[in-house]
Amino acid sequence: MTTSEQRPLTGYDRRMYRLMNRREAAPLHATAARRRAVVCAHIALTGVSVAAWLCTVVGDRRWALFAMLGLLLPWCFATGVINSSTRGLLELRVRALDERQRAEKNRVAALAHRAMLWVLLAATVGSGAAALADVEIEGLVFPALFTVFVVHWLMPLWVAGLTARDEPDLDDDLVEAGGSAAATGGV
Repeated sequence: MTTSEQRPLTGYDRRMYRLMNRREAAPLHATAARRRAVVCAHIALTGVSVAAWLCTVVGDRRWALFAMLGLLLPWCFATGVINSSTRGLLELRVRALDERQRAEKNRVAALAHRAMLWVLLAATVGSGAAALADVEIEGLVFPALFTVFVVHWLMPLWVAGLTARDEPDLDDDLVEAGGSAAATGGV
């Protein structure tokens, strides 16, 4: 047994587990298509928010601050839906996860790591090509690094949302169990 398995769940762990396993948002992520749509919306909201933030920092545009604030609530909602679809896979501590969830968390981390490898390769090739084309890239270093940082931070969430499996429909399971019991004469 690892030390994380030996430690009992804290009050925080129990509260987070209950929060991440609430079923009110289930219709929003019940199918793979819905989960993909939420992840795509989250990626778009993140991209626009990063662009707005960079406009406020680099470009000193005040309007972008209001755009960022307006995007915050939909971004948080989409994040919550993704977390709900994965039942808190990335938000819960390891000790609150079962063995299957721990394996899934490791799989998601590995996939996110591979995806980030390609993002970093694209950024490197792009900056190298720009430098070879005599483009002034000094002003692009901070925005590019910040964007890559945000993608690195959120990639596991996106991968988890995209690879989450459909949950079995409990009603179908009960009907099948009842139907097979009735067919065999059992209760």
